[in-house]
Amino acid sequence: MAEQKRDYYEVLGVDKNADDAALKKAYRVLAKKYHPDMNPGDKEAEVKFKEASEAYAVLSDPEKRRQYDQFGHAAFDGAGGGAGGFDFSGADFSDIFGDIFGDFFGGRRSSGRGSGPVKGANLRTSIRITFEEAVFGCEKEIELNVKETCKTCNGSGAKPGTSPETCSKCGGKGQVVFTQQSFFGTVRNVQACPDCQGTGKVIREKCPDCRGTGYVPMKKRYAVEIPAGIDNGQCKRLPGLGEPGTGGGPRGDVLVEVIVGRHPIFQRQDYNIYSTVPLSFAVAALGGEIVIDTVDGKVIYDVKAGTQTDTRVRLKGKGVPTLRNKEVRGDHYVTLVVQVPDKLSHEAKELLRQFDAECGDTLSAAKNVASAGDDGGNGDNGSKKKKFWK
Repeated sequence: MAEQKRDYYEVLGVDKNADDAALKKAYRVLAKKYHPDMNPGDKEAEVKFKEASEAYAVLSDPEKRRQYDQFGHAAFDGAGGGAGGFDFSGADFSDIFGDIFGDFFGGRRSSGRGSGPVKGANLRTSIRITFEEAVFGCEKEIELNVKETCKTCNGSGAKPGTSPETCSKCGGKGQVVFTQQSFFGTVRNVQACPDCQGTGKVIREKCPDCRGTGYVPMKKRYAVEIPAGIDNGQCKRLPGLGEPGTGGGPRGDVLVEVIVGRHPIFQRQDYNIYSTVPLSFAVAALGGEIVIDTVDGKVIYDVKAGTQTDTRVRLKGKGVPTLRNKEVRGDHYVTLVVQVPDKLSHEAKELLRQFDAECGDTLSAAKNVASAGDDGGNGDNGSKKKKFWK
């Protein structure tokens, strides 16, 4: 019944002021999602497909849309034919279903000759480099199996003395036309000929060396320039060294993924480098010069007196060069960590005690607190102390 139907605009998910392009786009999405060929045996999907098709058939027709906007579903009560009593005879789905069935069955809507020039596939490989090589750049060599034109048949794929023949299935057009029965009737589709793969030619007697492909695999070595500043996982592209194209198309590219090894001292984040340097207690307290390792070599840094552990210092321009300009570099951030000696001689211990006595006598702080508690007279503090440490 009319009152049970959803609003057509709601079905398509569009505004009431939607233009033809918006209606077509919305319907195409729903048609692809709920088409019976994509959901075999799914009755719910079939119902949604018919509902969307009915909504589009009405709203895409100016006169029917005007009637619907004025009278709603009642404007078409009792209409003959079509799904659910609706007449689809005036609806034009050819443009949409030409695309949809091309997606479903691997075909495409086209009016020209089969496949045109198509670029060849890309080849992928990887190389490993060190942390320093990634920072400053380097040159590496890779070896690949690539396809080269067969010298026996000069790339034709046919046995010497023979030639490719015109495909009998497509008549040399490279395309075949087939029809598909849809909910709306017969849909005409075009796809590449399966016998000649869209070339329009069939090789009866194949070249014994390339087996009809026109290409033979060969091992080749290529030099790869790794730019300064490249990071782990990034790729270097070598144009025109990949798989051969078809129909006169260019070769694909070679994509070389760079895998950067770990460094025992340095860590990288973007174009900055981070490291940790140990600092003796004496240098931290009194100040002095320390040696810091960088990617450029060792540098001398003057530590200020009273430096605390985990202090971070910045070595400007000692980081990683940027890919756009190797003269522009990030920074190197160094975390200074004060080291506590775990082995001291008797003399060193005595000197440290003297030093502590001059700096507040921290070694006796706990004893002084306990003594002050005992002076309270009732012994409670001492008792609490024993319970706390028990």
